[in-house]
Amino acid sequence: MPSEHRSSAHSGHINLEQQRKRAKELLVRLKDGSALAELALLARQAPLPAAPRLADAQWLIAREHGFASWPRLKAHADAVDFAARHPSFAADDEAGTQHWRCGNDIAHSLQLAGFRGEFHMFADPLCMGPAPELPEAEFLALRSTFVSSAFGMPIADAQRRMQDEYRGLARIGEARRAVLWCDADAYDQLFLIAVLAGLTTPPEKLELIEVDRIPSVERFIGIGQLAPDLLAWLWPQRRPLGADALALARRAWKAYRAPSPEAWAAIAAGATPSLPFLAPALRRQLQELPSLRDGLSLSERLVLQIVDELGRPTLGQVFAESHGHREPLPFLGDLMFHVLVRALIDAPAPLLREFDAHLDWPRRPLELTALGRRILAGEACWTDHAAAARWVGGVRIEPGRPHWAIDERLVPRWRSSGAR
Repeated sequence: MPSEHRSSAHSGHINLEQQRKRAKELLVRLKDGSALAELALLARQAPLPAAPRLADAQWLIAREHGFASWPRLKAHADAVDFAARHPSFAADDEAGTQHWRCGNDIAHSLQLAGFRGEFHMFADPLCMGPAPELPEAEFLALRSTFVSSAFGMPIADAQRRMQDEYRGLARIGEARRAVLWCDADAYDQLFLIAVLAGLTTPPEKLELIEVDRIPSVERFIGIGQLAPDLLAWLWPQRRPLGADALALARRAWKAYRAPSPEAWAAIAAGATPSLPFLAPALRRQLQELPSLRDGLSLSERLVLQIVDELGRPTLGQVFAESHGHREPLPFLGDLMFHVLVRALIDAPAPLLREFDAHLDWPRRPLELTALGRRILAGEACWTDHAAAARWVGGVRIEPGRPHWAIDERLVPRWRSSGAR
């Protein structure tokens, strides 16, 4: 695959002239019969013409990028290019606009695309660690302690960052316009409902840009992977958030922080039209609770499966395979993934064995322990062997004690200690 297509398949930017050139090159191979797979695909769609045409090659290129036709690919590329050439028209934000994102991955790209407002980052990974319903001071202290411990950050730095981020959130209502940039995964959707649930007085304009796919991007992970002109293209697609979205966010945020996952699961099982990506994200986050079968979260199970199948892969290879291919709704960054895997390595009864500790962590090989193999096979339960308590939202799982788990239909079940 040409390098230009590899780049567009990640960033979403399509160079139309390059695609025209690729179509002409493909036409030559269609005519000499060397493009066997493409000819077979054309034959499945309709009887092959006497001689392949440029339109056939263009259709194949468009299909490769995820479009139904060449005109649709061209219209998309033209719209993106127009946004890039006219940033003041496409990005008509004002200097006082607050752009909020759960990370700093688009700050520079927004500037390159011509946005003029203030960029604000909220990085607290609410999809990991404790998030129970507590008074604000206690909640921030608990989150600071978790971030410090999990990511090796000095506690004073974690406390300072947490205070700054939540203090900034409290001032959103003072902005004339606030725009939230979100992906469809649990990291972003939990950030979204936390922000909306905390609003006492919304800003004059409260808008949302959220997306779960981009035309021509083969494996869309998040907005942060997109080229600057794609951010300008997304800008006109923002939509206002009204009272129904705020009410849903408050209900969902309260449910996520409850000690029982029952209300959270009920929201996840239904439709959330005012925040359409929320229910799928909450369903995926439910799978971070222990499974009734083996006590593993879905993320943990994927790690064990990949290590088992690849045969002593490095931790970096496991992350790439999970993030790039197997995770149904990617939400863990590399450092977050490392935190998750360390718990399986460093436990008194570990599920994974790590080698070459002198290497940077992504280069260290992993293999399953005997216990890891038993648990992966469903012959033992991880929560009966783990030594450390863990949290998913407001749900605390104490090892060796009765706890909440989920069955194969994502229904919360109360599991007695040692039950199968």
